Amino acid sequence: MSDVAITNKIKTLMGFDFGTQRIGIATGQRLTNGASALNPIKAKDGIPNWDNLQKIIDEWQPDAFVVGLPLNMDGSPSEMSTRAAKFARRLEGRYHRPAYTQDERLTSYEAKGMVIEQGGNRDFGANSVDGLAAELILQSWMSEHPREQD
Repeated sequence: MSDVAITNKIKTLMGFDFGTQRIGIATGQRLTNGASALNPIKAKDGIPNWDNLQKIIDEWQPDAFVVGLPLNMDGSPSEMSTRAAKFARRLEGRYHRPAYTQDERLTSYEAKGMVIEQGGNRDFGANSVDGLAAELILQSWMSEHPREQD
């Protein structure tokens, strides 16, 4: 089966902005190509509370996952991209759904700019933009993998 045929069966997605302290989460629908940020979850050295994540996955029932891949600006892998790819593999193995990675260069920067533009607080430690970054990652993946109409 081709990649297009496989990804075409995916209707709902859950996107992640992987981090060592927080993991941003967003949900998306391929029918509308829309995504919405959820509250991020805490992580300890990049490992989430799997029980909390299970509850979120049970609630939203995604068909697949998209994890942002924080590559260096020259496109080469970084330590964080290695860890994010491992997180994607864990999602796939634990929840038995496909997990894709998506180049996420500058999404956190873009998310911070969007918050500032809307008059938001610049204390990004207290006011996380992780969910918004996950939303941007998910929208980027959906743009690169358009769903063919049935």
